[in-house]
Amino acid sequence: MKHSFRFLWNVLLCLCSLVMAHAEDGSDRMENLIYSPRYFGPNAFPMPTLRDGLVSQWYEAELRGEYHAYTGDKTWDLRGRLLLPFFRGRAGVEIDWCFKEKYKMTPETRDERFAAGTEGGKKYSGDVVVSSFFQLLKSKKWADIVICANIKTASGGRLCDARFTDAAAYWFDVNAGRNLWERKDGQAAIRMQALAGFYCWMTNSQRHRQNDAFSYGIGLTGTYKRFVLSSQLIGIRGYEDNGDRPIHWLNRLTYEYKKNVIYFRYTHGMRDNLYETYSLGYIRRF
Repeated sequence: MKHSFRFLWNVLLCLCSLVMAHAEDGSDRMENLIYSPRYFGPNAFPMPTLRDGLVSQWYEAELRGEYHAYTGDKTWDLRGRLLLPFFRGRAGVEIDWCFKEKYKMTPETRDERFAAGTEGGKKYSGDVVVSSFFQLLKSKKWADIVICANIKTASGGRLCDARFTDAAAYWFDVNAGRNLWERKDGQAAIRMQALAGFYCWMTNSQRHRQNDAFSYGIGLTGTYKRFVLSSQLIGIRGYEDNGDRPIHWLNRLTYEYKKNVIYFRYTHGMRDNLYETYSLGYIRRF
């Protein structure tokens, strides 16, 4: 009887140790994750795209590297994008995928986000965003207008570290663009863009299973021969106000040579977006 009691006691101690180890690895904290841009990694909530009010007539393949930084999180990622226009440039489909991400967080950021760890020990990829768009109006006199529908898959990894949400999101928007000035030879122009729409994503809240947001954007682009310089302000405004109102200020310099495009982009995060992002990309047109 005494040996049986000791055996049961040892088994109980082992079970307690396993439970404690599970608690220490942080996986039990996942139910406390806050599904908003403020408390997730920089790629968890893709922002709407200002499309200039036009659908490109080129097939495009893009590769870009990005570095996202703020005091509590350093993130590196590689992304790929494929653009497939059809109906003579009246419509198109775009696929954007974050296929590699690496990060390192401070313990303070880990605790703030209820994450399990400060860095990922395994290779993982992110979400895929599929966008479809249609040229609703094309007019130099009035404006160029494109309507867009976008969906984000739930394929991203490292939910336990608040990197990707493992939940679907979708958004719809209307893009408009109009030339404010254009040189007669077409070698220089100034163009204005605007965006308005609806953004929705799934959450882990039992009270609100999804969060809805208004999306908006405005931009100005200057073109001179092979150079293009653009500045855009894009944001979403969620109704829960729990870190769901990020604003991005994007500045991009592009150089185009024949069917090759090289660009550098700097993104300044405001309000619920904490990151300064530096992007370098190459686009091949066909």
